[in-house]
Amino acid sequence: MADQHRGTMGGGVLGVHGGGEGHQQQRQPAMMTALKAATAATAGGSMLVLSGLILAGTVIALTVATPVLVIFSPVLVPAAIALALMAAGFITSGGLGVAALSVFSWMYKYLTGKHPPGADQLDNAKARLASKARDIKDAAQHRIDQAQHQASS
Repeated sequence: MADQHRGTMGGGVLGVHGGGEGHQQQRQPAMMTALKAATAATAGGSMLVLSGLILAGTVIALTVATPVLVIFSPVLVPAAIALALMAAGFITSGGLGVAALSVFSWMYKYLTGKHPPGADQLDNAKARLASKARDIKDAAQHRIDQAQHQASS
């Protein structure tokens, strides 16, 4: 019974207070929504006006620049090709320089015994190559010995 009394009384107090705040909270989101909409409309309109001005400026610049570009195209086209080739040369040179530095770095690490990545594969290839070279040397020596034996007979 005490709980019911407190609940009713608390509910009544909250109901009166809560109703007033609820009304303000309903009005505040509506005002906030209107403010957000006005801000979005202003920002969107500003962006639209700026994009229109940029488009107009681009059209005017192209209109003015087109005759100049047509007149100077015999000079500009070879100049653009030369610039593109020079840029490609510099980029290629830089890339090959970086590759050479990385190879020298790897070789330095390998020769100083720091065991860089791929060193095992190189050691295996070196051992197989040495084995094949030994086999070829032995086969050649065997043939030479056979030829000398046949020549002496």
